[in-house]
Amino acid sequence: NSPAIQDNRVTTVQCLSGTGSLRVGAEFLARHYHEKTICIPNPTWGNHPKIFNLAGLSVKTYRYYDPATKGLDFQGLLEDLGAAPSGAIVLLHACAHNPTGVDPTLEQWEQIRQLIRSKQLLPFFDSAYQGFASGSLDADAESVRMFVADGGECLAAQSYAKNMGLYGERVGALSIVCKAADVASRVESQLKLVIRPMYSNPPIHGASIVAAILKDSEMYREWTVELKAMADRILSMRQQLFEALSARGTPGDWSHIIKQIGMFTFTGLNSEQVAFMTKEYHIYMTSDGRISMAGLSSRTVPHLADAIHAAVTRST
Repeated sequence: NSPAIQDNRVTTVQCLSGTGSLRVGAEFLARHYHEKTICIPNPTWGNHPKIFNLAGLSVKTYRYYDPATKGLDFQGLLEDLGAAPSGAIVLLHACAHNPTGVDPTLEQWEQIRQLIRSKQLLPFFDSAYQGFASGSLDADAESVRMFVADGGECLAAQSYAKNMGLYGERVGALSIVCKAADVASRVESQLKLVIRPMYSNPPIHGASIVAAILKDSEMYREWTVELKAMADRILSMRQQLFEALSARGTPGDWSHIIKQIGMFTFTGLNSEQVAFMTKEYHIYMTSDGRISMAGLSSRTVPHLADAIHAAVTRST
């Protein structure tokens, strides 16, 4: 029931998961869009700058995460996007920001939308975790739908790797929402010209699984129930880790663990603390302190809490 779909203003191509969708979109923009600057959040997923640089776009960053509050630097974000060149592309994480787990509120999204439209910036959404943040497919798509509803243009790279458990099948889609149906058909022909010399055709097996689930109302319902169960399990791991650190009296405020959402938590641990945990506790995580909540279980939470406690008390 999206107005853009009803008006045939959306062109969608199947791509190689989220990474492939971003790469195809980036190359299309580098060839055909008048502004070659893309603004990406700081920090962002490590692959983002590489994908856009390789496609021939110029990468700049905008403020996103505030280490002091372990939350969103909303003022910094608005200032940096306000200073971006007119027409610049803006990469936005649709939900469950990777690596921080910090998302704007709906009110903040509306302010971001107004700023982006007033400056004629082009939003490019990366939607890798739909349904995994809140447990609701609709709630996690809200940011994208706000931009589609105003009739303006936007791009959305979607991955089904996590929310459909199809990581190894590389199932994804790039959708470009255009101003009019005739523009969408021209955009589609140009996307095919990007894809043909790159990988010619996407694999069919994973996409057939997705299509079978989406077309069958009972399977679709079952999928949403399982998706919510996964999201709830991650929320439960957050709660258990927070409570374990509170019980140990670990110095500092750890409420960001339950405030952040999605698969990842930006713990606030520094690279020395992370190295200590690896050496002494055999816990392996990225040096910026990001942990995968999905990789935790009730059995391993106490060990992780012990390690965090030891790392923090050792260096305070």
